Amino acid sequence: MVRAVFLDALGTLVELEPPSVTLRDRVPAEVSDERLVAALRAEMAYYREHAHEGRDEASLAELRESCARIVSDELGTELTVEELVDSIRFRPYPDTEPALGALRERGLRIVVVSNWDISLPRVLERCGLSELVDDTVTSAGAGARKPEPEIFTAALGVAGAAPDQVIHVGDTAEEDVAGAAAAGIRALLIDRDGGGDISSLEQIVEHL
Repeated sequence: MVRAVFLDALGTLVELEPPSVTLRDRVPAEVSDERLVAALRAEMAYYREHAHEGRDEASLAELRESCARIVSDELGTELTVEELVDSIRFRPYPDTEPALGALRERGLRIVVVSNWDISLPRVLERCGLSELVDDTVTSAGAGARKPEPEIFTAALGVAGAAPDQVIHVGDTAEEDVAGAAAAGIRALLIDRDGGGDISSLEQIVEHL
């Protein structure tokens, strides 16, 4: 019997609003849109590899300084940490709240398991999702990042469930499906364009 559902964050519960839109008016006009987007992609790639380093407020500040420096160097103009952080905004997918509500009605424990720094709970709160999840386990907090099974083991402890009592839902085969499998957890790959196990979070209930 399924007692808990683990869910990835970015690409599963929430999506990133294009930060280039917010930053367009904050960088010199001679910086092309293409160069701005490329600089932000470089920052995102760096963040993905280093998110687990944001373990506390001090190390999170250092991580953000590094990310702002990457964008500044790529653009050849100074971008402050505050400007970068302000441009990074998330919004829940349309199916997120209905799906979480349906899982809650079934009495399931909902845990967000994500490669993220310690700020993830604040992100979920700003997205209006904090009341719909029971807990979060981040790579920064667990000291391991997906697909390493240790992050899922930490989530099992938080959920108070055994691997065969959990379903994990995520949008990447390499991190979510493989990582969950390594921890003995059944996984569902979500692809809203088709090609996955489910195309909407509302389909999770069909696999309980």
